[in-house]
Amino acid sequence: MKFSISATDGTARRGELATSRGVIRTPAFMPVGTAATVKAMMPETVRATGADIVLGNVYHLMLRPGAERIAKLGGLHKFMNWPGPILTDSGGFQVMSLAKLRTLDETGVKFRSHIDGTAYELTPERAMEIQALLGSDISMQLDECVRLPCSEEEMARAMRLSLRWAERSKRAFGTPKDRAVFGIVQGGSSVPLRLESAKALTEIGFDGYAIGGLAV
Repeated sequence: MKFSISATDGTARRGELATSRGVIRTPAFMPVGTAATVKAMMPETVRATGADIVLGNVYHLMLRPGAERIAKLGGLHKFMNWPGPILTDSGGFQVMSLAKLRTLDETGVKFRSHIDGTAYELTPERAMEIQALLGSDISMQLDECVRLPCSEEEMARAMRLSLRWAERSKRAFGTPKDRAVFGIVQGGSSVPLRLESAKALTEIGFDGYAIGGLAV
């Protein structure tokens, strides 16, 4: 994966992120195909909007139809009939949004399915395994996204847990060809915590970096 800047205007920039499945023009609008489909739209219609990349979600695809089943069917691109790049979210948002259905510790997150109550465990290693089975072009580390507003202590705890999970995610991802893994900057509404997170993630060394936990 390679990023290049094609134009600038002050602090704004136009770029291209080249992947093995096509170029993503940035800044980009990424349609959300949480459960392997963009709701109410056929894949051809999504492509006709000019979208270069779509998003899938580890938590929802883990529940149904299951990552192993998607892998047996040829991977997520074939399953959802999308030939372009796919980014998969690791399930960190569900750590926050489904707080009543999960328990969290250093190891990872234990969920009760919102569908039928079945127990699932999602660790940084399992999140990377699921994304490899799906065959997504860009994988995201497992992180903890806190609900704002919250205390500085809670933001710091979640951010530092996310950093430890980032290290484990990066190790578990390995060095596959034609796939990338992004770290996620956390820290809630605290600028110092955000800076600490960004610095630590760049020291770990990811292919790219996302800013998480702001639209919550």
